[in-house]
Amino acid sequence: MGLDFTAIDFETANGFRGSPCAVGLSKVRDGVVVEEASWLMRPPENHDTFDHHNVRIHGIRPDQVAGLPRFGELFPEIGAFIGEDVLAAHNAAFDLGVIRSGLEVSGLPGPAYDYVCTVVLSRRCYSLVSNSLPYAAEEAGVPLVNHHDAAEDARACAGILIDIAARNGAASIAELYLSLGMEVSHQPAFDPRHDPLSKATLAALEALAGGNAGGNVGAPSGRRFVAGWPEEGPNPEPNPGASPDHPLFGQTVVFTGELAIPRPEAKIRSAELGARPESRVTARTTVLVVGDGFVAADLRSGRITGKARRVLELHERGQRIEVLSEGEFLQMVGGHVAAATA
Repeated sequence: MGLDFTAIDFETANGFRGSPCAVGLSKVRDGVVVEEASWLMRPPENHDTFDHHNVRIHGIRPDQVAGLPRFGELFPEIGAFIGEDVLAAHNAAFDLGVIRSGLEVSGLPGPAYDYVCTVVLSRRCYSLVSNSLPYAAEEAGVPLVNHHDAAEDARACAGILIDIAARNGAASIAELYLSLGMEVSHQPAFDPRHDPLSKATLAALEALAGGNAGGNVGAPSGRRFVAGWPEEGPNPEPNPGASPDHPLFGQTVVFTGELAIPRPEAKIRSAELGARPESRVTARTTVLVVGDGFVAADLRSGRITGKARRVLELHERGQRIEVLSEGEFLQMVGGHVAAATA
């Protein structure tokens, strides 16, 4: 078996994972992209309100998908393109979550998928100050031109996995993961008619029942920190039962800048996923989450906080440490996407 897989990327209409409005797919055979597909779509009914934050990110407007098939109607074509392939995605927990939640709120069953995450692989195999898709794609030699175009993002994800396999002398995903001492992740088949619903879907349905028709699950309630020092709050212990497949598992996370959610809440969310939150950057720090509307490009422009500058200094000295935007962090923990994401 050669290096065969399908890379996938979703864009969503709002902060709920189950609101896909676009998908891009790149099919790889023997380490070469051989076929691509992409679709615009209407998100599932009752979860199809477009949040201005998301529109600002990907540029897809409601009028562009009006009259198009909804995700549930289109999924047979998406699923047929994927077939039995291993799925690859940059922050795979998000994209696999889109499939699950999108089908759950559509009342449809979903197939099982083996999948790999190129964020996790990028952290393992590259030494980047940010493992966001543009940085990892540039390192892999497949630089992005139109980030958040689903087709181009899927193609970049495919290029990253192809490059990492080549650097490790691996001729297949199984061989790559064996060489790295890792296991391919698995999302089991499900049927929302009798299986428990995912946490993201339950939260969306609760929000909908409470009158939040937009389905902006995890969205801040309008409360933001005023100028001054944000409250750090306690540093909860990592959840020992969290999935080791999650990109935050085992990381030591520090927060800086003004976040759209209270910093103590951000710490709780990260600890639930197996991360260890701390209050200042030290030699233990592996991830810094930056608020204030930060995006990865700011690392080059210099529009960063003192903690972020400290991270850059430590990275230059060889410490493996990564900078995430708040949008990337919230996407990882299943919250509202309020800034550019992976």
